Amino acid sequence: MLALLLATASAGARDFAVTEFGAIANDATLDTAAIQRAIDEAGAVGGGRVVIAGGVFRSGALFLRQGVELHVAAGATLLGSNQIADYPRAPTRVEGRRQEWRVALLNATNLTGVRITGAGVVDGNGILFWAAFWQRRKENPKCTNLEVERPRMMFLDSCHDVRIEGLTFRDSGFWNLHLYRCSDVTIDGVTIKAPDSGSIRAPSSDGIDLDSCRDVAVRRTHISVGDDCIALKGTKGPHADQDADSPPVENILIEDCTFGEGAGVVTCGSEATLVRHVTVRRCKLTGPNNVLSLKLRPDTPQRYEDILVEDIEVNVPNGGRLLKVQPWSQFFDLQGEAPPRSHIRNVTVRNVRGTIGSVGTLLTHDTATIDAFTLEAIDLKATDAKLTVGKDVGLTVRDVKVNGAPLESVVK
Repeated sequence: MLALLLATASAGARDFAVTEFGAIANDATLDTAAIQRAIDEAGAVGGGRVVIAGGVFRSGALFLRQGVELHVAAGATLLGSNQIADYPRAPTRVEGRRQEWRVALLNATNLTGVRITGAGVVDGNGILFWAAFWQRRKENPKCTNLEVERPRMMFLDSCHDVRIEGLTFRDSGFWNLHLYRCSDVTIDGVTIKAPDSGSIRAPSSDGIDLDSCRDVAVRRTHISVGDDCIALKGTKGPHADQDADSPPVENILIEDCTFGEGAGVVTCGSEATLVRHVTVRRCKLTGPNNVLSLKLRPDTPQRYEDILVEDIEVNVPNGGRLLKVQPWSQFFDLQGEAPPRSHIRNVTVRNVRGTIGSVGTLLTHDTATIDAFTLEAIDLKATDAKLTVGKDVGLTVRDVKVNGAPLESVVK
């Protein structure tokens, strides 16, 4: 009923062109205030569509309002400012906890019926932020992601009934689309690239971060980034499973998508606790990437269960892995506690065909177990044809061929 009322209200709402509020299609002019006025005015009258059309509009952080659709038309670009001061600090969720950090280019909190649409471009203009991070990493190889402030492309916090459609997102300074505690989400027909061109790597440029979200569908989307393509996130630490701010990631559907470069088509990430009921189907892999990446933190109680990956085409002769399941100890911290236990169960990868660099790894750590992990109906060509498997891993293999021969497993 609520969705029907929202649709009816939207059908009768008018457009608010940002140029009517003083925005200038000149990428040297900062249009933040003008675009925000258009958003605020649309929200004040009960909703409408804020339209960015006819050129390049530079902006710092923008904040969506209830009932307001943001539409970037074909031929238009919303260009993020490359000055960090244009993204204020505020309490926000980042890397598994709430802390002071820079807000994103596009922000929404506690909204129902979020609509971000169009055939245009949202450009994070991130190259200066990337360069600053790599300079800091050169000075301190152990620096964390948060030592150099960089804005995300989008941050949606506790929103329901979200539709992100049609847009191209490119060159985010940090993560691209970060959704936290959101539900009933559809991301459809979107392209995410970082870097869009050039040789510099875009650090921490996750395509889509689903952080403590449920009931999410990602469809007909292309992602090629310098980090995880789709990361399923929660929090970390020995008491992570007791954190009320990090409910499960569950009921995730990813279908009919294409993935280029990345650290994982789907990754249960550096911060992840309970992830369940995930389906990935009818997808293509065209660049060096890992089809399924499960990071096992020895300092965090993790449960990854009921994951299905099926009907996947891979065409990556010079890189990538089918599986990257192994311990992940970046910034390891038990906080003086005993190592918690973790479990992976009911994971199936089936109907995968094509060429890839390696079959990969299926490894645990001392307090993690893998049960009911199934590989079936797989036919691959691979430079490294072996699957490295840990001891006491519950693996079932049915009709799996690599380079025309049955899969060979090496126990480590």
